Amino acid sequence: MSKTRLPSTEQRSILSCFPYGIGYGPDGVSLLLRLGPYRILLDCGLSDLTPLLTQGMAPADAVFCSHAHSDHARGLLGLHECFPKLPIYASGVTTQLLSLNWLNEKIAPDWCRPLQWRSPIQLFENLSVELFSAGHLPGAAMILLTYELPNRTYKVLYTGDFSLSNLQLVEGVSIETLRGLNPDVLITESSYGTKRHPHRRQQEKQLMQQIDQALQGGQSVLFPVPILGIGQEILKLLRSHHQFTGRDLDIWVTGNLIQTCDRYEELLSQLPIAVQNFAKHQPLFWDDRVYPRLRPLHTESTFDLGEKPCVVLTDQLVPFLSSQTAPRPWQILLPEDHPDGIIRDLASLPQSEFLQKSTYLLAEHSDGRNTTQLIHNLRPQHIVFVHGSPSDIGDLTSLVELQSRYQLHSPANNTLVELPIGEKFIQPAPPVITLYGGEVNEIDSAIAVTLDDTITQDPRWYPFADTGLIEARWQGDELVLRGISQRELRSQAQEEKRLDDLDCCSNCLHYRHQRCWNQRSPLAGFRVTPEGHCPVFEALPES
Repeated sequence: MSKTRLPSTEQRSILSCFPYGIGYGPDGVSLLLRLGPYRILLDCGLSDLTPLLTQGMAPADAVFCSHAHSDHARGLLGLHECFPKLPIYASGVTTQLLSLNWLNEKIAPDWCRPLQWRSPIQLFENLSVELFSAGHLPGAAMILLTYELPNRTYKVLYTGDFSLSNLQLVEGVSIETLRGLNPDVLITESSYGTKRHPHRRQQEKQLMQQIDQALQGGQSVLFPVPILGIGQEILKLLRSHHQFTGRDLDIWVTGNLIQTCDRYEELLSQLPIAVQNFAKHQPLFWDDRVYPRLRPLHTESTFDLGEKPCVVLTDQLVPFLSSQTAPRPWQILLPEDHPDGIIRDLASLPQSEFLQKSTYLLAEHSDGRNTTQLIHNLRPQHIVFVHGSPSDIGDLTSLVELQSRYQLHSPANNTLVELPIGEKFIQPAPPVITLYGGEVNEIDSAIAVTLDDTITQDPRWYPFADTGLIEARWQGDELVLRGISQRELRSQAQEEKRLDDLDCCSNCLHYRHQRCWNQRSPLAGFRVTPEGHCPVFEALPES
């Protein structure tokens, strides 16, 4: 097929993107993509459909839902009711999960049309679509749109929310299946910006340790979670992790989460093979015979939670705590990036000595490292970043490795983004980077760094300064500062306590800055783990 470059005036009319919602703040994600004469709506997470109804006609020729989370799907049913003939598409699993967003509504079973994985469908005469698994949530899809003209083919890939890591109930994105797609435009989420996370299994291990520590301390553990996604991940993890397998423990599920778990069990044949194999030996969720016991808790009836510490997951935090007649010490575990609804619920709770709060990390999205890995494997001309805070998107668009290779866009709501495609790369203007002035003073054996107080106006300041502790390291001739989170502090404290009585590197006289400095050791000069050991160990002198 010929790849002749089109005239610039025609190029500008081929591809464009108009965001009704970029997924930051109260609104969800909703993007109108234009490919030649066709209008495709990608997701409809809007709580107010007014922007889509102003023309008196259907706002698009077709609608695609990437997955069933409310910030991508909450407006779909209302849109369908306004325009019943407007075709709405999603993966088969997503069509069966979508109704969880409207549990009190009667919905026709065929209002959203299911599409098969990796099976291109001809939407219109020269426009086709193909779905690829996006990880993140069962049924979550990446959407590839291909627009064919006689002298060129245009491709747009929309990731929705995605994860390259394998989760408990869904496999991560396979980069191998995406190689060779060569999209001209990549529209991708940027939920975590350039942040880097520990490996998924490390995150799970840390969470299990947090739960175990609370239970050992006589506290029950309470997880306020959304109706769909992370709650089911935690339940599967508790049921299968070696630290809890066979443990005499009650796990309760309340509210609408019960219906979501039932729906997952109905979809068992479409979950990963490892999950199906697990369910051959014991139920995926409800089980009062095998330890730990997992049972639904209907709060309208009277249930005895027992005297021993237990674990409870709920999407209705305030009603659940209000239903408890006897005081019980609770450790409330919150995701680090907890939704606004959970913040409002916590603010409405009275102060109590029985309620303690802490956070955990169990990422459902890819971090900055995996996002850039996906980009470099796809190599698009244009990248449109959505679904992230302005600071996180700013961090991504500031990366030199992206600026030098791709045309980067971080649109605002209701702002048209033209996406001209050509053979020549057009270097975009680099984003404006905010610099903060300050002073460095040497005080006795310490160094004081004083910065302009305008730095506190950036939303990233609060997690940075959470504990008041920082870590500094050299990066070339630059000194990089990093805030230490409470989760990291707890992890370090637990690690130090565990290693106190061991003849290991962390207790060795020659262990400094994570390296061995004992010239008699075979590890001399190498970076070593704190729990490492060698034959020439020398204990630290007792203080």
